[in-house]
Amino acid sequence: MAYLFEFRVFFWNSYLFYRMFFYKAKDASRSARLLVVFYYRMETFMEYTTQMDAARKGIITKELLRVAEKENMEPEELRGYVAEGKAIIPANKKHTCIDPSGIGSMLKTKINVNLGTSRDWTDLDMEMEKVKNAVDMGAEAIMDLSSFGKTQEFRRKLTSECPAVIGTVPIYDAVVYYHKALKEITAKEWIDVVRMHAEDGVDFMTIHCGINKETAKRFKTNKRLTNIVSRGGSIIFAWMEMTGEENPFYEYYDEILDICREYDVTMSLGDACRPGCLKDASDISQIQELITLGELTTRAWEKDVQVMVEGPGHMPLDQIAANMKIQQTICKGAPFYVLGPLVTDIAPGYDHITAAIGGAIAATYGASFLCYVTPAEHLRLPDVNDVKEGIIASKIAAHAADIAKGIKGARDWDDAMSTARKKLDWEEMFNLAIDPQKARDYRASAKPEKEDTCSMCGNFCAVKNMNRILDGEIVSIYDE
Repeated sequence: MAYLFEFRVFFWNSYLFYRMFFYKAKDASRSARLLVVFYYRMETFMEYTTQMDAARKGIITKELLRVAEKENMEPEELRGYVAEGKAIIPANKKHTCIDPSGIGSMLKTKINVNLGTSRDWTDLDMEMEKVKNAVDMGAEAIMDLSSFGKTQEFRRKLTSECPAVIGTVPIYDAVVYYHKALKEITAKEWIDVVRMHAEDGVDFMTIHCGINKETAKRFKTNKRLTNIVSRGGSIIFAWMEMTGEENPFYEYYDEILDICREYDVTMSLGDACRPGCLKDASDISQIQELITLGELTTRAWEKDVQVMVEGPGHMPLDQIAANMKIQQTICKGAPFYVLGPLVTDIAPGYDHITAAIGGAIAATYGASFLCYVTPAEHLRLPDVNDVKEGIIASKIAAHAADIAKGIKGARDWDDAMSTARKKLDWEEMFNLAIDPQKARDYRASAKPEKEDTCSMCGNFCAVKNMNRILDGEIVSIYDE
């Protein structure tokens, strides 16, 4: 029966091939559709290891086809970007429930939501509620930063139930998993945790492999105001200092790449030396590490492993565009994943706003992936409402950048909202709002005298009065 099935698929592919090249199609779009189906069917016969490997072999995978559909892009065009490493499709072979998303500067800007347990908060049910809300609100990725409790149970639950792209930071989990002093963890044990996460179905991993002995030496020579603020970076730096050994993620990088290639895990090259305050932005430690990450990007591509590079951090407005350009140059166009950047250090409780400002600028000038920041940043583990506020702020930043970048169809949403406003169609405005319930609640909290206005302007409503005067009606305002 298996042979019969394979023969039927082969026969169908041969028929498609005939129709494409020997049968006169009625229009070009029909030929293009046949070509896509042909490539998709040929996936049955062609072997590949990663999405990048498939793209380089000319194979259009089902994941790539799905991403092309989401991006309103021709599959062949997207395949070219993936083959070059300028776009990635994180999709572990074992994460079978994934609805894949593409990440790249030529694609819609994506957002990531960080969550997970800590020693002070181990409620897995609350974390899963955050996951559900994040997916419902349109977050493309969930990053599990759990550092206490049943971390593997939570991680496996994510990869078995959640359709979003799933990321982790293995260095956190190693400390939890081995239950021993940091300096007692061996190089092999660090790498074993990477494999465990890959086997659990994680789509991308933040690996802090850029802070090697040379970078650490530069960091100690060139003092910073806030030292190393990356949790993973501080952990591996401390391990290196206590053991005197090289960073195992750097020393055994090729072994990690082999794991990633086997499971098709995307490498997210962690920025251990990202600036934690404005004063440290764009300093020697940050740039030194970025140079190393650029070299590691090339090495990953040589093994067909997909890569994105992580970036700042805290950064003044006037440095963001230049940093995006530097990263694109050093890392040869690999997607850039940024935390913010936060454009001021004075706003605890409002850092979702400081990050959204920086994120919009970063994505306009080349960043592909925004890590959300919540109002709880620097203060505590975010609750469900904090997560919502962070997602909304990041989605606004991402959308604003997509408009600025000229992403096809990005402004359609805004034009539809403006049309609804012109018509004073409140129900349609609510439906189009990024947070419909909040918009409804605000209007309901201060109902106007007349339904076609709001309590701010009433009869002074410019939209209402312009509609009337242009329709030849009388506008009296006070007499109404």
